[in-house]
Amino acid sequence: MSTTMEQVRSWQGPVLFSYGFRPFFLASAVWAIVLMLLWIPLISGHIELPVAFDPVSWHAHEFLFGYLSAVVAGFLLTAIPNWTGRMPIVGRPLIFLFSLWVIGRAAILFGAYLPAGIVAALDVAMPLVLAIACLREIMAGKNWRNLIVLGLLGLLIAANLLFHWEAWSDGYAAQGYGMRLGISTMVLMVGLIGGRIIPSFTRNWLVKQGSKSLPASPMQTFDKISLLTLLIALLVWTALQDHWLAGAVLLIAGAVHFARLARWKGQYTFKEPLVLVLHASYLFMPLGLLALGFAILQPDLVDITGAQHLLMAGVLGMMTLAVMTRATLGHTGMELKASRGATFLYCAMATSVLLRLSAGLFPDLATRLYDASALAWILAFVVYVATFGPLLAWGKK
Repeated sequence: MSTTMEQVRSWQGPVLFSYGFRPFFLASAVWAIVLMLLWIPLISGHIELPVAFDPVSWHAHEFLFGYLSAVVAGFLLTAIPNWTGRMPIVGRPLIFLFSLWVIGRAAILFGAYLPAGIVAALDVAMPLVLAIACLREIMAGKNWRNLIVLGLLGLLIAANLLFHWEAWSDGYAAQGYGMRLGISTMVLMVGLIGGRIIPSFTRNWLVKQGSKSLPASPMQTFDKISLLTLLIALLVWTALQDHWLAGAVLLIAGAVHFARLARWKGQYTFKEPLVLVLHASYLFMPLGLLALGFAILQPDLVDITGAQHLLMAGVLGMMTLAVMTRATLGHTGMELKASRGATFLYCAMATSVLLRLSAGLFPDLATRLYDASALAWILAFVVYVATFGPLLAWGKK
């Protein structure tokens, strides 16, 4: 049987389709830029778009089920061959899968011209085919422990369908069950996968530095307790939204995940931003859980939308950029070291998140802070495309 790299190198077409992370990471970054460039004039009333939902719901949907679905696809198509020892999806099957994602984005963007059922079917086609492909590989490789990741992908598909149903039934899905279920699923995925890779990558780097202070090994008893706490908190929040019980369990989960992060020794990684950014991204997890809990219990003091953005843009946006930069370097034969461009885009993304949070704290400056946050977001992804795009499009196989 050929090796993974032999399978990749046997593809004679464009380098872009020689591995799953290449088209999906590049397209997700481009889509993140386009989304924000359209969102600013759309919400201000300067343009109109024939989107499938109201403007706020479209903005939320395309980050959660558009941008993030592409990042998840790129990650799984790269990780699963390593997990199972089987061949990656390359070439024409990868082109087909990527085309489904593009069609889904077009269906949402021009959804006003299509029946709601067709829009929903086209939107979920890529993640559904991806889930079937992943299930096949996991079963063939007998890699049963990673079925939980596939289960989370299934939940994300269900959340997307629920979002469509809520948008179709009452017209506003941005604060519905589907949205909360989607956010919860992705935060859980970060908690699960981040809990594996962050301490492992940190340990590897610290060992090379000769450090004697190393992170706790991943997925020990405390990690399992922290993930269970997170699961309970997010389930309660998804079901009850602004009930005091949701606020209380979110506060507990936030405190537990502060303790979890502290076990990974991130304070010793400041010399390497490529490692530090993983800890900084995960830091938004407890911060977001605590802010959301306080916003539910004290809505007059904390803006609930801003708190929710700590989870969406902070945890999900920054962590995906952190993983995309590292995976791009590692799988194109580059040194695992953050360039100035990578460091800059990390700072730009963190700035975007903090500016968006500040908009809820200073309502008189909200409009300017929203615009500044959006520009910082765009800048982060423009730098990613400029710095890593050439590696993805035609870099070393």
